[in-house]
Amino acid sequence: MSLDTPTALVHRPRAVERLVAGQPTSDGAGVKLTRVLTQPLQRRLDPFLMLDAFGSDRADDYIAGFPDHPHRGFETVTYMLEGRMRHRDSAGHEGLLGNGGVQWMTAGRGVIHSELPEQEEGRMEGFQLWLNLPAKDKLRDPWYRDIPSTDIPEWRGDGVTARVIAGHSHGVAGAVQRSDTEPLYLDLHLDAGATFEQALPAGHNAFVYVYRGAVEVEGTAVPVQRMALLANDPASDGVRLKAGDAPARALLIAGRPLNEPIAQYGPFVMNTQEQIFEALRDFRDGRLA
Repeated sequence: MSLDTPTALVHRPRAVERLVAGQPTSDGAGVKLTRVLTQPLQRRLDPFLMLDAFGSDRADDYIAGFPDHPHRGFETVTYMLEGRMRHRDSAGHEGLLGNGGVQWMTAGRGVIHSELPEQEEGRMEGFQLWLNLPAKDKLRDPWYRDIPSTDIPEWRGDGVTARVIAGHSHGVAGAVQRSDTEPLYLDLHLDAGATFEQALPAGHNAFVYVYRGAVEVEGTAVPVQRMALLANDPASDGVRLKAGDAPARALLIAGRPLNEPIAQYGPFVMNTQEQIFEALRDFRDGRLA
């Protein structure tokens, strides 16, 4: 953990290009969720493919979980705010995701996994982000890491705590680094009226998702359960967020675009349709890891 006073990191902050409301849906065996980053936004927010937000006090909304299903060609990042979820996969990995923890899975050439609740009542809330892999790594070996809440580094400033899941913030290195996509994944906790600045490379795509309270980004109010796409400005050097009259919590996510073709069919994300057909054949024939 790092405790520091805020410094002027950002001199030309990004504006908000537009606000996006997520789409209510269900996935797995009927888990209710909101799809915040949808497939039509994949090119605009390259290298990110999807962001789901889930949260309910009703066990019927989540209890069936996500039974065995395949993935190939990308990474999944599951961040649990509250609740318990058990992960098992065909590569031999197993882990329990608990309050404040993260599971980072690289599907690579292929993995079959399940994510099932280990609770029968109470609240389950969190997010799952899909991060694309570059073409050269789409058939790499699967990889998995459990990151308990206590292992997520934090930076603290004046009225702000930044949980650094990936990337770097104010000199704090996040729990995970990736050289090709250079993802930044921050969970920001802001007191009422507090301001947070984050330097960002001008070429990176970035967005903010507010899940408690409201924030303002360069004169644009971003209410709860809205995603703010941050404009790409070659002269920009970062982003500045300010909480409103009440405390706020938001995800700040950014990354270096791969600028490669995206071909997706359900849980498979490759570069060409032929690679998708190959993934389907491998799954059918039991050749995933």
